[in-house]
Amino acid sequence: MWGSGDITKGVIWKQLLAFFFPLWCGTFFQQLYNTVDTVVVGHFSGKVALAAVGSTGTLVNLTVGIFVGLSSGAVVVIAQKYGAHRDKEVSTGVHTALLLAVIIGAVFMAVGFALTPWALRVMGTTADALPGAIVYLRIYFLGMIPNVVYNMGTGVLRAVGDARRPLVFLIAASMCNIVLDLVLVIGFDLGVVGVAVATVCSQLLSAVLVLLSLGHMRDKPVQFFPGKLRLSPGPAKAMLRIGVPSALQSMMYSASNIAIQAAINSFGTDAVAAWTAYGKLDVVYWMTMTALSQSITTFASQNYGAGKPERLRRGTWVCTGISAVLTAVIGLVMYTCAEPFMRIFTPDADVMALGVDMLRFVAPLYFTYIFVEILPGAIRGAGRSLEPTLITVIGICGVRLLWLFFVVPAHHTIRMVQMSYPITWILTSLSMLLFYRFGHWLEYHPWSLPENDAPNKAAPAREDAAISQ
Repeated sequence: MWGSGDITKGVIWKQLLAFFFPLWCGTFFQQLYNTVDTVVVGHFSGKVALAAVGSTGTLVNLTVGIFVGLSSGAVVVIAQKYGAHRDKEVSTGVHTALLLAVIIGAVFMAVGFALTPWALRVMGTTADALPGAIVYLRIYFLGMIPNVVYNMGTGVLRAVGDARRPLVFLIAASMCNIVLDLVLVIGFDLGVVGVAVATVCSQLLSAVLVLLSLGHMRDKPVQFFPGKLRLSPGPAKAMLRIGVPSALQSMMYSASNIAIQAAINSFGTDAVAAWTAYGKLDVVYWMTMTALSQSITTFASQNYGAGKPERLRRGTWVCTGISAVLTAVIGLVMYTCAEPFMRIFTPDADVMALGVDMLRFVAPLYFTYIFVEILPGAIRGAGRSLEPTLITVIGICGVRLLWLFFVVPAHHTIRMVQMSYPITWILTSLSMLLFYRFGHWLEYHPWSLPENDAPNKAAPAREDAAISQ
């Protein structure tokens, strides 16, 4: 059964894969309905509409990355408490996390709606795509609260070993989005507005499902009671201490991607459309690495809370091996099948040729990225979020921005823009390996609590350990 609850004992590779597959499938379905948005507008509303939706992709990814980063703080804190068998503190953390989600979502909704036109203009969105991009993004920001609640709620479920329910919720949301895309775009000819409304409705459905699920987990430490929603200072501070650096890292990632999008925009509408389609294929690798990173973070958090640092280390290298195999397979498939894959997104010959060239350049270089995701996932599971964030921000985001601002203008080609990827991946991987080996990040500390309240390595198993079975 996917998602085994208590993962502080058992066969490591089986437990990691038990987390990975539902996380990957969930991300696949999330990307599926985003991809359907692109396919539907590309084929039924034209390449200007395709460029409009594509131009918003970086900003959408920015918000999602921030929410996932913030929810990682909840995952680590709740998983550590769960691994230490402190059910009352698990419950307190759950209600703190969900209230934080509502507050954060409301702030992003207001700020995002107001700043949308400015942000798109700063990115250099092409004149023909700008009106549609503004409409799409403003509608998207109206769905911020359910978006954040969903991310935080599924983070809570993952923290206690339940990887099945988030997958079910995403499948339901993706099916809702696909149906609404077809009805609103093809049936009612709403174009960009139609796909935006479909996206918001699917996010609302997923948020409702996750809250209903948490509310019906009777006699479980993660059961949700609306009357218990409150910001408890201790858990909130711990979640923000871990989550904010992760969110800032996502922001910096997105800032560098915005700069890349702006560089691509300078090559015209065909290049923007090709980059959009290429990105929908390229994301298969990123969602694979993200699922592995989330798997090792939950694994590391529970084992850290249970006082098992050596098992945490073994899990990290097992996860690295799994990621190496998957990287080789995905890279090979993307390279050899680039042309038929690109044909899915556009019938335009010029756009397709550009997209194939983009994909075949990056696919063989995926292997240089493995340590950038796996090692930070393990380190964050032990409660150390700042250091991997700084390494990533400097090694990937900082160097990439320097490359885009100084090298690309002097050698103005799409290939030179793409070169920013392998250069920064290699630099960051080496830095992360050095910190993992010499950074003393796993010096176990039982949270400075009284001795009789410290995590118990021999803590009895819960009756509710197999939450997702």
